Amino acid sequence: MLQLLYIIAFAILAVLAIGNLIRSLFTLGVESQRSYRPRNDVETLVSRSGASPHPELLDESGKIIDEPLLVMRSMTVEDAREQLDAAYRNSPGSGEEG
Repeated sequence: MLQLLYIIAFAILAVLAIGNLIRSLFTLGVESQRSYRPRNDVETLVSRSGASPHPELLDESGKIIDEPLLVMRSMTVEDAREQLDAAYRNSPGSGEEG
């Protein structure tokens, strides 16, 4: 009797899972057919609030930039250590004079 209960419970869970899978595939297919305009969050914020954006978000001509604001270059551990050591040596509170 207990085995029959397990089989029925598993069958119900399997039907629910397959139904959810089919619904997700259908939603994904519908969403992939829609066309979206790339949204610029800064433009949206400025148009809603009416305030001017931060100057770092503007290019030389005053237009809102649409590119990554942080670009990092790859560096080795030794380069980073040298830069940190140089910054420490040049800091006003460092113990070394000269």
